[in-house]
Amino acid sequence: MTAAAKTFGLALPDYPWEAMAPYLAKASEHAGGAVNLSIGTPVDPTPALIQDALKAAADAPGYPTVHGTPALRDAIAGWFERRRGVAGLDPRNVMPTVGSKELVAWLPLLLGLRPGDVVVRPKVAYPTYDIGATLAGVTSVATDNLDELDDATRERVRLIWVNSPGNPTGSVRDAESLRALVVQARELGAVVASDECYAELGWGAWDVQRGGQAVPSILDPKVAGGSHQGLLAVYSLSKQSNLAGYRAAFVAGDPDLMPNLVNSRKHAGMIVPYPVQEAMRVALGDDVHVEAQKDLYRSRRDRLVPALLDFGLEIKDSDAGLYLWSTAGEDTWDTVARLAERGIVVGPGVFYGEAGNGYIRVALTGTDERIDAAVARMAAAR
Repeated sequence: MTAAAKTFGLALPDYPWEAMAPYLAKASEHAGGAVNLSIGTPVDPTPALIQDALKAAADAPGYPTVHGTPALRDAIAGWFERRRGVAGLDPRNVMPTVGSKELVAWLPLLLGLRPGDVVVRPKVAYPTYDIGATLAGVTSVATDNLDELDDATRERVRLIWVNSPGNPTGSVRDAESLRALVVQARELGAVVASDECYAELGWGAWDVQRGGQAVPSILDPKVAGGSHQGLLAVYSLSKQSNLAGYRAAFVAGDPDLMPNLVNSRKHAGMIVPYPVQEAMRVALGDDVHVEAQKDLYRSRRDRLVPALLDFGLEIKDSDAGLYLWSTAGEDTWDTVARLAERGIVVGPGVFYGEAGNGYIRVALTGTDERIDAAVARMAAAR
């Protein structure tokens, strides 16, 4: 390695999924091929009405707007009222983003956090919250309860990430829990950013289509207390609409924070292409395809749950989202290896923090044929 190579480059950890290569190779040796349930990438077709909207907007010679077209922002505000119980959201206080992951990674920097500041993220969490803190040169602390922090750390908290429904655990924070967090954050002068990308995929008590409650948003009046001060909600259409390949997401909330976020992203060229903005607008106006996709995931979940239990796993949380957070009471990698031997690839819990050791994440994002293959292989192992 040259001196220049040593000097340049961000000091980020290796991408964790590279460690899965030998387990994927082992699973691929199975006669029926690997059933990969390790990554939550959609496998079902993008709905035709969304594809049609993208095609119709394909003639886009000019630069798109960073803030989003007025029609898109109106659609986002309407979606919040219709699907999330957030009435009266000002369209000026929403903005499309290039998927939600880039916003998660860059938000600490965009908010102007500086060395010495603290970002709080859930104990078991998507790794990008920590990456965002690293990119901004600030400290990341893992906790689900601000009362666990010492006074010196609490005073330095500037950003609190909430992930409900959670990835990978599928846990859901109710409105009372979120409201208490908002009160604490405002006392500290911290921003609460709520990653709500799985909100349409509630199960059991959170399954609206089966008589359950809706997963609450951080912007819900019952949570926010009549003001969006210090609050940002982040949402992605990747899961609900099979738009992972479009990188279609948005952020909404605090009217004082949004202008600076828009301005910073203008300078950085963080722009959602116009055809994608149009596809988002159409997707957000149609509920039928969202519920049809949820029916598919519910069916797959209903098949996987008993199969995992019969295989000797215990399922924890998993109240919403696209994953079954499971444990066999052994080291994570032992469970990963046992399933790989049967041609099934799952996500290691250790990728989501120390508290994930002993767990695996099983995604519902397999075709019906692959889900049925996984169920049959686990049954054969008994």
